[in-house]
Amino acid sequence: MHSLPVTPPSPRIASIDVVRGLVMLIMTLDHVRETFYLQHQVTDPMDVASTDPALFFSRLAAHFCAPMFVFLTGLSAWLYANPASGPRSATGFLAKRGAFLILLEVVVINFAWTGTFTPQTVYLQVMWAIGLSMLALALLHRLPLLLLAAIGAAIVAGHNALAGVAFAPHTWAASAWTILEQRGNLMDDPVRVRISYPLLAWIGVILLGYACGPLYARGIPAVQRRRWLTLAGVASLLLLALLRTWNVYGEPLPWMPQETLLRSAMSWLNFTKYPPSLDFLLLTLGVGLLVLAWIERIDAGWVRVAAVFGGAPLFFYIAHLYLLLVAQRVAAFVLDLPRVDVGHVWQVWLGSVLLALLLYWPTKRFGRYKRESGKAWVKYL
Repeated sequence: MHSLPVTPPSPRIASIDVVRGLVMLIMTLDHVRETFYLQHQVTDPMDVASTDPALFFSRLAAHFCAPMFVFLTGLSAWLYANPASGPRSATGFLAKRGAFLILLEVVVINFAWTGTFTPQTVYLQVMWAIGLSMLALALLHRLPLLLLAAIGAAIVAGHNALAGVAFAPHTWAASAWTILEQRGNLMDDPVRVRISYPLLAWIGVILLGYACGPLYARGIPAVQRRRWLTLAGVASLLLLALLRTWNVYGEPLPWMPQETLLRSAMSWLNFTKYPPSLDFLLLTLGVGLLVLAWIERIDAGWVRVAAVFGGAPLFFYIAHLYLLLVAQRVAAFVLDLPRVDVGHVWQVWLGSVLLALLLYWPTKRFGRYKRESGKAWVKYL
């Protein structure tokens, strides 16, 4: 491994693509699991007593995807608003892209999961949450960065205190609270609409990402940036250790010692994702910040491969979902079964690797086209 140059802007932006690409690849693992390993369901938090450790840690790895992707979305928004040519307004771009992602969730991504244009349930998941978070950022990003950071931190740290808040069913307040903080059905008729990703905490994460954008400004030395990222990552993990070890605050499900050290570690690491608890975000963002600091200095083949997926993440996201849909349908047809499931977690990992290999060249070609094309619509993908 060799050190990359640290003064020009290109390695810094490349490091963002690398981490985003790693996130996308880990996400693929979880989606293969949801497509071909559904006979072993997991909840969030997971049932530590009954979940196989291989499945538990595979699911735990996937926990890092949404927080880091939302954080990097905020960071990338700051880079968009502050190019080398000088500051520009990001309001229009954030608003249009946010609305586009919401439409994409409802029309394109729901079909990829259900295989039908008339599903019994429409799931509003991560793209919905990112889209609405971008709309919120479009409204707030002109505030001073310190204020944005304070708002983001207050939301991330404080929303767990709202867990006991409830409103009368079938009221506007209950619907708004379902969108913001309480996972559940937004409506049941004429079609069920389910909020899978409550929004509030993700707004906090995207604001923190935007507030960290100046670390990637052209005048910031790489050493200084890595120092701040490392300090923030270590501080997050130390706070997590304090809060979690004594079950102080930040996670609705307390951990308890189990019959083995491995199961005890699983209990300690078993965090709530929907909505993401403070402990969940301290772990995922804390580790993510350390990876951002570390990856910038690495020059290796696997880093460049990861950057390919991070350079065209939305293309890869949609393509891999539809490839999984086709693979499940074809396998079920060939084997004359209602659906096909694999029997071991290692097969899920193998399927993820094969899926990434199949999509590497299409993603690379589209990423190049995205960078070279002057067409306005391309930047939204």
